[in-house]
Amino acid sequence: MTEITCKLLVIGAGPGGYTCAIRAGQLGIDTIIVEAEKPGGTCLNVGCIPSKALIHAAGEYETIARAADGKNAFGISAASPSLNFARTIAWKDDIVRRLNGGVAGLLKRAGARYVAGRASFRDGKTVEVETPSGRQVIRAETVVIATGSEPVALPFLPFGGRVISSTEALALTEIPKKLVVVGGGYIGLELGTALAKMGAAVTVVEAAPRILPQYDVDLSEPIARRLTALGVTVLTGAKVQALGTESAALAIETASGEQTSLEADKILVTVGRRPATSGFGLEILDLDMDGPFIRIDDRCRTSMHGVSAIGDVTGEPMLAHRAMAQGEMVAEIVAGRRRAWDRISIPAICFTDPEIVTVGLSPNEASSRGFDVKTDLFPFKANGRALTLDREDGFIRTVARADNHLLLGIQGVGAGIAELSAAFGLALEMGARLEDVAMTIHAHPTQGEAFHEAALKSLGHAIHI
Repeated sequence: MTEITCKLLVIGAGPGGYTCAIRAGQLGIDTIIVEAEKPGGTCLNVGCIPSKALIHAAGEYETIARAADGKNAFGISAASPSLNFARTIAWKDDIVRRLNGGVAGLLKRAGARYVAGRASFRDGKTVEVETPSGRQVIRAETVVIATGSEPVALPFLPFGGRVISSTEALALTEIPKKLVVVGGGYIGLELGTALAKMGAAVTVVEAAPRILPQYDVDLSEPIARRLTALGVTVLTGAKVQALGTESAALAIETASGEQTSLEADKILVTVGRRPATSGFGLEILDLDMDGPFIRIDDRCRTSMHGVSAIGDVTGEPMLAHRAMAQGEMVAEIVAGRRRAWDRISIPAICFTDPEIVTVGLSPNEASSRGFDVKTDLFPFKANGRALTLDREDGFIRTVARADNHLLLGIQGVGAGIAELSAAFGLALEMGARLEDVAMTIHAHPTQGEAFHEAALKSLGHAIHI
């Protein structure tokens, strides 16, 4: 058993962990990062990146299929398409492989030492790592816990066989003929939509009265309409009861109380994610917790001196870009810089079809916090660029204080609008007011003009509606 020391030890090489280690290395901090799996964490390997590759491939296939069916608005026709799903998965895997290598290269260039293996705490400054070459003890002045999250399983639907999580869904070798998605949140709908476009008969079972309950109904309705157009069956207010032992049927209770069953080749369970806090000796540290999450302050410090935590393990929003921002901040704090978490907004994106982007407060959230707000939206059906894309579903909405017009939130739903999240986030972080957006020249023809027009409309003088 060997022993090494460092100033900073990062446990977990997901987006938060590797960003922390890279920035620390750049700042001259002697850093070690430990990871049991491939660098990049859930996001790069079995989450954000591979799912978006699959979503894009599905969209391309559906476009060609619509042309073959004579449903193409552009006058384009095509022969009936075929899908080589093995090639699709190979392309997705190659993207992941390239990014794995990229992360490893960035860590090396920054001077961070990478240790492959599973870490387990001995105390707040020491971990033992099971590496391929044997056990290694690492002692550090500061430890950062960046272990991420994992899918939640249902007690009566444990993962295995036909019951899969998002991880297995991204490693399928063939498109299931019949897919049941348990959970109508963003993960289930992203993957369910992609597989429906590729030919699966998809049924979504959601216990809440509607899909995407974390978003307001104005944002979720366009997705519901698109699911119907794609032939996806959505059962809301429904409860999953059990999986048959002798058949492929999944027993459910509908919103009306009717007992029925759904045939399924695969059952994708996407009812949420939980922090990865077990299996590495966290209980030894006896940290203060917020429910299942590690409690942190505005500098990502835990209740134990010299131990910080970042990313999904610290709570909502469980987003890769939040973890990355936290990781960068912690590295600079370890380097002696004065930093604190004072973010105004963290963009959230639902990569459904159409996409949803939310930044800051919704109208209801703003009102519940005591703000008198003015809010308005501009529909994509009045946006030239959206019409040229044949995707006029959706809108951009602004939420601002009524007294001084300070932007409190921006939301949108529409095809391909994820890229607008940067503009929305920047506006809130810079303290923009409706007049700032209205006076900014937005390029024409772009979907971003809907942001401009929403601000103008809220001020009472929209041009194009």
